[in-house]
Amino acid sequence: MIPIRVFEGKTVALFGLGLSGVASARALQAGGARVLAWDDAEGSREAAASQGIEIVDLEGADWTACAALILAPGVPLTHPEPHWTVKQARDAGVEIIGDTELFFRERKRIGSKARVVAITGTNGKSTTAALTAHVLKSGGLNASLGGNIGTAILDLPPLSDTGVYVIEFSSYQIDLTPGLEADAAALLNITPDHLDRHGTLENYAAIKARIFSGLEESGLAVIGVDDEYCRAIAGALQGPFDVARVSTREKVADGVCAIDGVLEEWREGNKVSATDMTGIGSLRGAHNAQNAAICFALARGLGLGRPAIAQGLKSFPGLEHRMEEVGRLGKVLFINDSKGTNADAAAHALASFDDIFWIAGGRAKAGGIESLKQYFPRIAHAYLIGEAAQDFARSLAREVDHTICGTLDRAVAAAAADAAASGAAEPAVLLSPACASFDQYPSFAVRGDAFRAEVSGLDGVVMRGSETQ
Repeated sequence: MIPIRVFEGKTVALFGLGLSGVASARALQAGGARVLAWDDAEGSREAAASQGIEIVDLEGADWTACAALILAPGVPLTHPEPHWTVKQARDAGVEIIGDTELFFRERKRIGSKARVVAITGTNGKSTTAALTAHVLKSGGLNASLGGNIGTAILDLPPLSDTGVYVIEFSSYQIDLTPGLEADAAALLNITPDHLDRHGTLENYAAIKARIFSGLEESGLAVIGVDDEYCRAIAGALQGPFDVARVSTREKVADGVCAIDGVLEEWREGNKVSATDMTGIGSLRGAHNAQNAAICFALARGLGLGRPAIAQGLKSFPGLEHRMEEVGRLGKVLFINDSKGTNADAAAHALASFDDIFWIAGGRAKAGGIESLKQYFPRIAHAYLIGEAAQDFARSLAREVDHTICGTLDRAVAAAAADAAASGAAEPAVLLSPACASFDQYPSFAVRGDAFRAEVSGLDGVVMRGSETQ
């Protein structure tokens, strides 16, 4: 935990008692603040109260006694309309901030020399943050990973002058962090997302661009330039800090390009290094090439040598449920991409393999899988599950051989048998459902765990990680 003493002796309101809210309340209490916490869900309130957090209905609270409102990232700040706590706080002239702002204020208060790597983007930020933390750790740095991924920022180890804090930021968190001051910051890409929260794509892009707002002379801005919004942001970046551009489509004068499985580092128009990514199973696909290139640029900016970075990339295990290689049965790979809950997400997985025995289905999103037709030639057979099975069968029609299996256990058994009997050199049994899980599972993570369990029960399978046990 990182104790937060910037509100010592003061009273603060807090709304939202999920992971980050509970972590904030505990950190503020440890720093000597009184926290008045509330959540609309009774279960969340009861769980927080059991940890010694004071529960107070903020609707009737004396806001004039509060120094700040600590707002959970998912609570509407502006669109579609401000949450009722936001309205009450603003009426009382109370500032509204998030847990990430508390982190930066405490860092500044104690004068910590801890370095911060801030990472955001519409797609790939979780993989890039996890990859960057892994590469820095494997290179000998004291790196911690948190924020919008896994561990709440205030549940990370106490601020240390030798620490490197790799923080994934959602647009929601950036919106609540006016004091964001990173030593290195990365923006991967911008595509339409969270417009219900930010109103327009332009507003969303402007918030994402604020990841660079606190960079100083020794700082580094890393930015993907393969979409028009990020190219415009890159062109407008001004400051004494260095800028590294990243592309998977073209050469860059300063930065890293990732083309045909090779990361090329360029400075002032000259190529200074090349790192081959061939054979790194956890970083397949063009989207992961961008993730790796962003990581490479960040790690170089933090002083890591190229051999150490290359070794870190090779040893990266990947993220659970995101293109995760869970096991192998002879020549057959088993890939858990349960996080692929819509067609756009599934497209990344389908583009990464050639001989695919595809498990798809669940509760369909708008548009189904019609946008995936360009990948149909890669699919040897599809195994359809859940509510979407009939609709997906109609979309596949005569273009892709398919079987309606209904349930995941039947799909895994059939796909494994067919893949093993195929003539493909390295067939992939791929769970990338292009659907939400809620018809059969409470979350994509539970669905992914079920897939892993089914694979582990196959005769002769070697699960990832068991090779060294």
